[in-house]
Amino acid sequence: MFSSHNITRNLNKFPQNLKPLIATSFTSTRLFSSTIPIMTRVSEALKTDHRELEDAYNKILSATSEDEKTRWQNQFIWELARHSIGEELVVYPAMEKYLNNGKEMADKDRKDHAKVKEQLYKFQNLKATDADFEPTIKALMSDLSQHIKEEEEHDLVALENALKEDDSEDLYKSFNRSKMFAPTRSHPSAPDKPPFETAAGLLAAPIDHLKDLFSRFPK
Repeated sequence: MFSSHNITRNLNKFPQNLKPLIATSFTSTRLFSSTIPIMTRVSEALKTDHRELEDAYNKILSATSEDEKTRWQNQFIWELARHSIGEELVVYPAMEKYLNNGKEMADKDRKDHAKVKEQLYKFQNLKATDADFEPTIKALMSDLSQHIKEEEEHDLVALENALKEDDSEDLYKSFNRSKMFAPTRSHPSAPDKPPFETAAGLLAAPIDHLKDLFSRFPK
């Protein structure tokens, strides 16, 4: 189980107004889901992440202090790193499995990710006071927004049309399990120490290694 010290330490790296949400989100979800069964689709999980990334980006640009910018920078970096890995572990293999042109679609999305990852590497090494800080995140978000648009309007629509409802829900659960790679929104039954301490370490890990780690996470 996670120690209160580790949870507090990790929460201090993120925006103040997110701490109550992060600390209570899993408990609230469990209580709600234990009383009312809800069928959820994998596209919903991805779209939720997309909106959270857009919100973090806007918060970075609107922040009025260096500390606030840095906290939202940390949030954005971890969310995008974990989201990208979740797609590569869960969503793209599903495209290849269920869609006739799935491999072509997945390969294009992987190329999009490669470009965004390069920009993310640069952004995470910048301080909020650096001259390149805002131009870098704006360029990154421009490419990411195009990827999100194509994914939501085409890729996810095609995938959902090919999936049975139960299959989509299984992918939804698998995708959300990928959040255990990040130390900020942790599952109580995950290992006490997350497998990666930095977003850079997560993004640099070979995909086969990530698949092996992912297979050992609690379901």
